[in-house]
Amino acid sequence: MSAADPLADAELARPLSELRSVLIAGETLEAYAIQRRLFALTHRRALIAATSGRLIVLTRKLLGGYDVATIRWQDLEEVTLHVGIMSADLSVRAGKATDLATLATQGTQRADFRGLRKAQAQGVYRICQTQDQAWREKRRVRELEELRARSGGIQVSSGPALSPAAADGDRK
Repeated sequence: MSAADPLADAELARPLSELRSVLIAGETLEAYAIQRRLFALTHRRALIAATSGRLIVLTRKLLGGYDVATIRWQDLEEVTLHVGIMSADLSVRAGKATDLATLATQGTQRADFRGLRKAQAQGVYRICQTQDQAWREKRRVRELEELRARSGGIQVSSGPALSPAAADGDRK
């Protein structure tokens, strides 16, 4: 999409306003990608958006309206991007995590988006990779904390420690 193409801007105005209408309070739109018309001949075009809290997929219905699907960042397992001459394909695999503490998942879902605009798809991919790495680190830290708690290790605080004499002085 270029600034010199007013037709493309007019085409995106309505889908982007529909997308913004489903954002929750405090959530910001970070990147989006829309399918090229050529790749959506047998189905309705899709709009994929990476926000500060989730990945949103808007699919237009035949006679107006749209369907919304959401993938939470903490459920994201894998994201792949294939860039071709005319377009890019984005594949997302997500599990349904029941709880961050147990790290258990209830199956996985896979979504493939073909024929996206290249620059937009690369922007969504970067956000997805950033979120994937951040949540992987959060899970790793949580797992280490749980292992430490199960082993009965002593937790060391970084706060000021009281000497036994100071503690006795407080009780008097």
